[in-house]
Formats: sequence, C-alpha cells, structure tokens
Amino acid sequence: KVRVRVTVRTNLSQLVGGATESTVIARVGQGIVSAIGSCNSYRDALADPMVITREVLAKGLDSQTAFAMVSIDIADIDVGVNIGANLQIAQAKADVRIAVAHAEKRRAMAVAREQEMVALTRENEAAVVRAEADVPSAIATAFRRGQLRVRHHPRRIQTVGQSSLSDAGSRTGKLRLPSVSSGSNTTDAWETEGGACEVRR
Repeated sequence: KVRVRVTVRTNLSQLVGGATESTVIARVGQGIVSAIGSCNSYRDALADPMVITREVLAKGLDSQTAFAMVSIDIADIDVGVNIGANLQIAQAKADVRIAVAHAEKRRAMAVAREQEMVALTRENEAAVVRAEADVPSAIATAFRRGQLRVRHHPRRIQTVGQSSLSDAGSRTGKLRLPSVSSGSNTTDAWETEGGACEVRR
C-alpha cells in the first residue's frame, strides 16, 4: 500500500472542458501501480521511493487535464502480503502433491505386478503337480500296452568317488544309459544297481 501527496497547478486554459481532479487521481494511481509492478522486488521501491515518482512524472499523466502536476511525494509505503511468493509456495505444494500421487501410482502398479507374478507361480506349480500326477497313469498304460518292461539281473556297479564295488542288490542307482535305436523302434534303457528298465516305442 502506497500513500502519495500530489502537488498540482491549475491550468486555466483547460479548466473548462478539460479533465478534472478525479481523472488526475485515477491516472496517478495507475502510474503508481505500473511503477511498482515494474520493480524486480518490493525492496527496490523501499530502497528508492523516487523510482515511483520518476516513473509517474515521465508518463505525462497530466496531459489534457485542468491541472499540471508539479510534484509527487511518497508519504508512506506499507508492505502487505507478497502475492507472488504465495503463488510460488502454492505451486510448489501442488507439484509435491502431484509427485506423491505419481509415486503412489507406481508403487500400486509394482504391488499389482508382484501379485500377478505370485499367482502365475502358483499356476505353474499347479501345472507341475498335475503333470506329476499323470506319470503313474502313463507308466501303467505303457505296461498294459507292452511298451514298458522291467528285467532284474545282478550287476555290480562302481559308484562315483568310491574304489570299492557296491552290492548288486543296492537300491541307489546312479547310471543312465542313452537311448538306443534299432530299426524303426527306439528303446530307452535305464540301468540301476537293482536292475534295468526298458521302454520301447
């Protein structure tokens, strides 16, 4: 808030038909607002109040009026609310809220993705269990069709890392033989310490 004292001189040639006192007051107020608005900071106006006076007088606001402005004196400057600073603070708070909202959105998406992966893992585990459950049935079917037969014979197999021979009746087998092709039929054979197993296809 700025209070000014304006000294004017009557212009007799414009007294009749010219702009009156109210016009001069309005023009001076307009010039003061423009001068303060052109300052980089309110401190500039406080440090040099004459900058307002020079700005107003340089505009020639008394033209075509019944008065000629002689001087403009700054009586008082009262610094009120810094609207610009308040706007910047409000903008900063809004930016913070937007950033928090984006972060919360990303966190929620990450949690949802994690739950999707957990569900997919459970689904794959269930598929493995179902596949394992089909193994005994497949073996039984192979037995019935004659595609699978088991033959036992004594055999001594040397286990890895030991120099002694293990008992042929042991149940811990460690040897797998590769598939053997004979004509159009393929035979998969496994040999263990307890016997051998063949699958013909």
